[in-house]
Amino acid sequence: MTEQPPVPPEAPAPLAIAAARRHELTRARAIQALRELDRAGAPVTFAAVAAAAGISRSWLYTQPDIRDQIQRLRDSTSSIPGVPVPAGQRPTDASQRARLTAALQRNQALADENARLRRQLARALGDQRTTRTRSGNNPDRPEHP
Repeated sequence: MTEQPPVPPEAPAPLAIAAARRHELTRARAIQALRELDRAGAPVTFAAVAAAAGISRSWLYTQPDIRDQIQRLRDSTSSIPGVPVPAGQRPTDASQRARLTAALQRNQALADENARLRRQLARALGDQRTTRTRSGNNPDRPEHP
């Protein structure tokens, strides 16, 4: 048998090149639409991303990374009542705990200050009453004509 010379790799067909380019452009539009919906605080759903990007929902389901991101954003916004907040602006659990701890400490400090001021007021009113009774100017005692 005679050895045949190696066959040079074929250049990609023009249709394959066009399909690959169309695929990448579609991915870019989907990712851009996803980011814009999230940034705007709009609900992130497959239908919303498809409509914003001008692509089909079924295509979105075939893209695992985009599908996972849509599901993650959809799940994180559905648990928050009221106006949805973009993912980048949502507080983390740690920051919420820190804010709660700071609020509780501030609340305790205000309660302590309130108790101190009440004691101070009670003392001042007691001193005022004592001063009036000693000077004979007791408003609780009826005057004798």
